[in-house]
Amino acid sequence: MNRRDRPKVIANFAITADGKVSTRNHTPATFTSPRDKQRLLEIRATADAILVGRNTIATDTMSMTLRDRALQARRRAKGLPAQPLRVIVSNRGDLDPSWKVFQSPGARRIVFSTVRMPEATRQALLPHCDLHLLDAKTIPIEDVLSALRGIYDIRTVLCEGGPTLLRSLIEIDALDLLHLTVAPIVFGGKKAPTLTGTKPGFLRSIAHFHLESLRVIAGECFLRYRAIRQ
Repeated sequence: MNRRDRPKVIANFAITADGKVSTRNHTPATFTSPRDKQRLLEIRATADAILVGRNTIATDTMSMTLRDRALQARRRAKGLPAQPLRVIVSNRGDLDPSWKVFQSPGARRIVFSTVRMPEATRQALLPHCDLHLLDAKTIPIEDVLSALRGIYDIRTVLCEGGPTLLRSLIEIDALDLLHLTVAPIVFGGKKAPTLTGTKPGFLRSIAHFHLESLRVIAGECFLRYRAIRQ
């Protein structure tokens, strides 16, 4: 995918020392410190939109908002809206309008799904979001990125999960910057998802990154990687 036709893509994830983003039961990612949670908001404040998959929304009961008023003010000073847009992707369209993300005030919500979404769900969601339904079994993530750039003029999008969504971005070479927190904890477990999920196969090609920065605070390691392209 031509980088001129899509937003800059950033991802922010936390992993354990053994490379897990969650337990095998996909419990909420609460194993990092308050400092890491604040770092998440600081990174979120740099984006025009936040991109999240359906399972992450359901598991973490996310509102996808920027609650920090100082960060909101910083965005306004740069001529940006106080809150980044909220973008949700779901292949099956099994979304619930009672979820926190649909009931929390904040920025505009944009949902990308497929024609597999039940008609009743479509009607229930329409008052809460812009709804884009694609005629496909699974959502081509490149179409989502193209729409965000072309329709909504999104220049920078932040992926906050889950690993299946991150893998799809890496597989089309669309991940530009990766923020990673390594927590001093070990989960173990063959079925616990890693940064790219639990899918057994290798990526289509190796993704190369350059380590731009590394900070260690109270036992946590904060890393920032930039994609290397030929």
